[in-house]
Amino acid sequence: MTEYVTVDHADAGNARSGAIKLHGPEAFAGMRAAGRLAAEILDALVPHVVPGVTTAELDAIVARMTREAGAVPATLGYRGYTHSCCVSINHVVCHGIPSDRALKDGDILNIDVTPLLNGWHGDSSRMYLCGDVPIKAKKLVQVTYECLMLGLEQAKPGNHLGDISHAIQTHAEKHRYGVVRDFCGHGVGRNFHDAPEVVHVGRPGTGPELRPGMFFTVEPMINIGKPACKVLDDGWTAVTRDRSLSAQFEHSIGITEDGCEIFTKSPQGLDAPPYR
Repeated sequence: MTEYVTVDHADAGNARSGAIKLHGPEAFAGMRAAGRLAAEILDALVPHVVPGVTTAELDAIVARMTREAGAVPATLGYRGYTHSCCVSINHVVCHGIPSDRALKDGDILNIDVTPLLNGWHGDSSRMYLCGDVPIKAKKLVQVTYECLMLGLEQAKPGNHLGDISHAIQTHAEKHRYGVVRDFCGHGVGRNFHDAPEVVHVGRPGTGPELRPGMFFTVEPMINIGKPACKVLDDGWTAVTRDRSLSAQFEHSIGITEDGCEIFTKSPQGLDAPPYR
């Protein structure tokens, strides 16, 4: 049986216990600020995603903006990770490590940032199109964003996590895409990763019931090919086993009395490409 626990602003950072935390107004305010910062950073990266720019240069922008805002990158030092964001290109599903790899014309890439601001984690990622991107890649990116938003339409009190998962899976598979099973969304807040786990395949009416005050990410990873992926020897980079393209979008949300609040929505309306 799912356990829920109501937490106040002070004790919201208790160690992960498996119980789903229900947060109050102060926590919503904290997540709103952290989420906005994440969105502003992703907005600012738009003009920098061009052929010839290295992923390390993008990482440096994320690091600078995060610190200038009085926050720290939550990924920096997390389980030994040494960068301020993840940049996942083409067939990389998630957790791509910034490097001297220069972007090429036609690349698609996901940039995942998590500023830790005043104790709250603003976790979000978006896809970017570099130069002249093939139609099939653009379609994958568009459908993946649609998957995220269709899932969020189901994020309301009385529904279950399975309703979100089912909406995502149904839309992806309608386009004959594979939905990654190996990675999932998660509770978020004072803790970077918390209960519940938010898988992106499922049946309606299954999983924990959604209640006001729940914070979690929804972050579907959709492959043009099969769902299977593997982690490379660096211990982080996950790639599609069949080398097919992969795309991902991620929002952090809070369940409200009548739906959900998206903490990481773009202030500039740049939630999905093409970014104009």
